[in-house]
Amino acid sequence: MSPIPTSFHLGPLQIHTYGIGLALTFWFAYRYFERRLRQRGYPTDWVATLFVWVIVSAILGARAMHVLSNLGYYSSHPGDIVAIWQGGLSSFGGLLVAVPVALIIAHKKCPQLSVLRGLDIVVPVLLAAWAMGRLLGPQLMVAGGGHATNQWFGMYYDGQVGKRLPVPLFQAAEDIFVFIILILIERRLERGPNGEKRVNYPAGIVTSVGMILWGIERTLDERFWLGQTGDLGSQLVQLAGVALVIGGIVLLLSSRRRWKVYLEAPHEVAPTSS
Repeated sequence: MSPIPTSFHLGPLQIHTYGIGLALTFWFAYRYFERRLRQRGYPTDWVATLFVWVIVSAILGARAMHVLSNLGYYSSHPGDIVAIWQGGLSSFGGLLVAVPVALIIAHKKCPQLSVLRGLDIVVPVLLAAWAMGRLLGPQLMVAGGGHATNQWFGMYYDGQVGKRLPVPLFQAAEDIFVFIILILIERRLERGPNGEKRVNYPAGIVTSVGMILWGIERTLDERFWLGQTGDLGSQLVQLAGVALVIGGIVLLLSSRRRWKVYLEAPHEVAPTSS
């Protein structure tokens, strides 16, 4: 099988499929986040402004982290620093910059949305978008595959010699699996033992579980499918994954304590529809 085309021409213009994939992924995340906010009674007129800043900060952060992780190469090839269409966006770099930017804007534009509640709303969006992004991003970019392989499921990627592990496909499946788990947890938390809808229940469980599962996923992916021994970028990704897991565990323990207090106290429930 030939490599998946990473670009095509439309008249004099060269269009990169990687860029189209990223644009579709951001559009999906925008619409899905807006829908989840609306379902929970929050205003959505500020979401467009939020996403403009998130897109810019995520791309800049993701590219900066990738360049820093491969500084030896980019110091010798400075012209390639802006060549995003060739691949090279760090998920953790994007998160590191985009999440603080998003929290600041959300606090200013929608002060009634608490930090943890907002994270519980957006984390499933991120997992669904990452699954889509793996298929429409790295799967369609230069050097998007993992380690070399002779297995039947190996694929050819532009810029890489021989068949490669189709890691973007593996990661998309992993992200969808984590997304489904988070949605099931969310639905369980939203309902009491008798089916009544809970009101103002403690936030943080969905976020913490997402942090733990995605941190494990990225660490193992990098360790077994993507990373190169002694590579600084690979080591940073694995370290960030471990840190995310630890942070998720701390948040989960804190959230469970708040849930215990919530369940022991009398609280309001929303009336169930007949």
